[in-house]
Amino acid sequence: MDYELTNPPSYRNDTVLPLPMEVTADAWAVDAACSGNPGPMEYRGIDLATGAVVFHYGPVHGTNNIGEFLAIVHALALMEQKGIRKTIYSDSHNAILWVSKKQCKTKLEHTPQTAQLYNVIARAEQWLKTHPFRVPILKWETKRWGEVPADFGRKG
Repeated sequence: MDYELTNPPSYRNDTVLPLPMEVTADAWAVDAACSGNPGPMEYRGIDLATGAVVFHYGPVHGTNNIGEFLAIVHALALMEQKGIRKTIYSDSHNAILWVSKKQCKTKLEHTPQTAQLYNVIARAEQWLKTHPFRVPILKWETKRWGEVPADFGRKG
C-alpha cells in the first residue's frame, strides 16, 4: 500500500501526519542524516501525533549509524526526564540492535575531529547501562510505510 504524504487519511483522527493504521500515533519517530559517511551528521525526533520536532542534534562529524543510535538514546533519556512513555520508531535495524546491546559498535576512526562525538557516544552508552527502560523501540517498515516521518528528505 502506498501512503500519500500530504494529509492524514480520513480514518486517522489521532495524528496530523499520514500514518498507516498499524503505526501508533502516541509515539516518536527518530532518524539521522549524514552527508557522506563519515560526514556532517544530524538527527532528530518527531512526535507522530503532532508532527512537531521534539529534539534535534547536530550537525557534527559522524556517521549515519551513529546518528540513528544517538537519536534513540536521546529519545529514551528525554522521555525519562519528562516522565513520559511512548513508543519509539526507528528505520535503523543496526541502531535498535546497538541500543539493545547498550553499545555503539561503530568503526568510525577516533580522531580530534570525532573526539566530541565519541564523548557523546560514551555518555549515551553509560546512560543505557545505568537506566533501565521499558519503552517499545520498533522498526519503521520503510518498504511498507514509506519514509519515517523524522526523515530529513535528502535522498537523491
